[in-house]
Amino acid sequence: MKRQVYQPILITDASRSQDDQLRSRQRRYIVMMSIRALCVVLGAILVGAKAPLLWLWLPLCAVGMVLIPWLAVLLANDRPPKDKHRIGARMRRSHIDETPPRALAAEERPHRVIDVEP
Repeated sequence: MKRQVYQPILITDASRSQDDQLRSRQRRYIVMMSIRALCVVLGAILVGAKAPLLWLWLPLCAVGMVLIPWLAVLLANDRPPKDKHRIGARMRRSHIDETPPRALAAEERPHRVIDVEP
């Protein structure tokens, strides 16, 4: 009989702590920059070894060396998305509370008066 790993029941919809979010972003940044370093080393090895299809591999390594740091910084500064149910409730509430900017109340609208007597 296999034992299942105990996982606590989550009873809140609170987001992850700031420390957890920071750690995960740091790990992602380190992994992406390691891939960039591998592109640099691989490019140097390919040039030194005069590998076949060098015209194909060097541009791929160069793209990795240029795009990966840019993406790493963007993703490291990104925060997790907000919950959909929280955004939806906030949006519904804001639409109900707002009145259209040029709408007139029923009392303020000019009424058309038809006079029967000459």
